Amino acid sequence: MTYSNSIANSRQKYSSRNQNSTSFQDHAKTIGPISNTIILIVLACLLGLLYLTQVTKTNTFSYQINSLQAQQTQLQTQHDQLEVDSTRLQSIERVANSTTAQQLANVSPTAAVEN
Repeated sequence: MTYSNSIANSRQKYSSRNQNSTSFQDHAKTIGPISNTIILIVLACLLGLLYLTQVTKTNTFSYQINSLQAQQTQLQTQHDQLEVDSTRLQSIERVANSTTAQQLANVSPTAAVEN
């Protein structure tokens, strides 16, 4: 076998007669390991920022809730005190206007005590 025949035989593997000697193959593009790591780090940072914004909003709402609960407690205490005062004032009027109180005799001091 001559040199030219061996080259011709080796070319036969890749192309046959009346065909181009170049072949085109589709290669799927993939992400390399460094790019993949960078993308994962960026996604983790974005998720961290999202978490922090949600926690900050929750804390803001909890401050408002605490303020409103303190105001509610203060108003409840004030309401209870007003109820006690109202009952006390109504009881003095009831006692003064009752028939038993009107039937009592008025006592006036007869003498003063001196030391």
